Amino acid sequence: MKGVILAGGKGTRLEPFTKVLNKHLLPVGPYPMIYWPISKLKHAGIKDILIITNKQHLNPFINILGYGEELGVNLSYNIQNEKGVGIADALKCAEEFVDDKFIVLLGDNLFDDDLLPFIVDFQKGHQQAKVLLKEVMDPERYGIALLDQRQNSIISIIEKPKNPTSRLCVTGIYFYDKSVFKLIDSLHPSSRGEKEITDLNNLYINRNGLRFGILKSWWLDAGTHHALFKANKHFYEREIETNS
Repeated sequence: MKGVILAGGKGTRLEPFTKVLNKHLLPVGPYPMIYWPISKLKHAGIKDILIITNKQHLNPFINILGYGEELGVNLSYNIQNEKGVGIADALKCAEEFVDDKFIVLLGDNLFDDDLLPFIVDFQKGHQQAKVLLKEVMDPERYGIALLDQRQNSIISIIEKPKNPTSRLCVTGIYFYDKSVFKLIDSLHPSSRGEKEITDLNNLYINRNGLRFGILKSWWLDAGTHHALFKANKHFYEREIETNS
């Protein structure tokens, strides 16, 4: 299985830092943010990784990461179309890179859970798509998954609900097979002019094709100043515990 990390976007919530640097290269603990998703994939046995970013940020990524030699992985890069700024648009850039089943990480999603059990489960049988969920205290900030009465299936994903009835947010950890690219082509842009990942996953739900797992440990969307502070605190404290 191959891995894809989406590391584009404008990072407006992290300005003024992101006026000069891609947010995924900002420091989190002793390393750039992008290091953590790479290390999670490597730990799960995934060595072939594609990083998708913006044209203006490509060289800084290569300058810092190279092609993965020092990290023990094989890094490739692709440039996201500036006109297609949605997550589903960016994912389309991985079509020529992946084989069949693959994992996608949003580069600003940081977490402690081991990916390997989820990967092994996804590779079994005929699963086409899977998302990882996490219970959060502020569900109105995220895409929220509603489960059926038996808690076995996702019946809908609602983006930033005003009156959420569930606390299970859809994290930026996705599993797909190559059928995803035809579905992306069929998507219509949202009111924001983007092909939305929530719309893509709801297509799978309508086909009874979206499975899920649940993260049990720490998880964070590090896309704001406050979240970036919490991420640094978490990883520095972990570093201190490891070295003490």
